[in-house]
Amino acid sequence: MNIEEYREYCLSKRGVTEDFPFDNVTLVFKVAGKMFALADIVGFTSVNLKCYPDLIRPGWHMSKKHWNTVSIEGDVPDALFFELIDHSYDLVVASLTKKMRDELQAG
Repeated sequence: MNIEEYREYCLSKRGVTEDFPFDNVTLVFKVAGKMFALADIVGFTSVNLKCYPDLIRPGWHMSKKHWNTVSIEGDVPDALFFELIDHSYDLVVASLTKKMRDELQAG
């Protein structure tokens, strides 16, 4: 997977915006103003799976409980990237108020 595929997949989700709030290389994806994925556009990392211990690690500079860092240097299948993005997006959407979820679905 390359950064454009990652970006396009994130943006294909309802209500997603992108920006660079931290610096000019960390691309952040948000739904309803809440971050669900980010990517280093230079090194390209993403969104704790025991089957990939060298490639999926606790989030760097993020809550280790809620964030993972996924290296694209190895053989992590694209399908797993998509699954991780979906899971993160779904968790954020589930945390929204009912009104915000309804607005997201209507939009």
